[in-house]
Amino acid sequence: MSLRLSRASWIALAVAAAVVGAVLVVVAGLWAAIGNSEISPAGWVALILGIILTLALAIGLMSLMFFSSRHGYDDGDPDR
Repeated sequence: MSLRLSRASWIALAVAAAVVGAVLVVVAGLWAAIGNSEISPAGWVALILGIILTLALAIGLMSLMFFSSRHGYDDGDPDR
């Protein structure tokens, strides 16, 4: 399978990468501006659980969407 992107796709990819880079720079600057603050162990546990549960929900919903699309559940009513 050959993956050939058009010029518009390359531009969109470059813009998306630039936006992600800009967001990372801003977040790093804000994180450094907070100063010497620490997260408690309970905070780390909550952060990690939040990330894991959010990813699980996103993956589950996307899996259901693909399953539904592939098995024809999103098609219209054939009797109409």
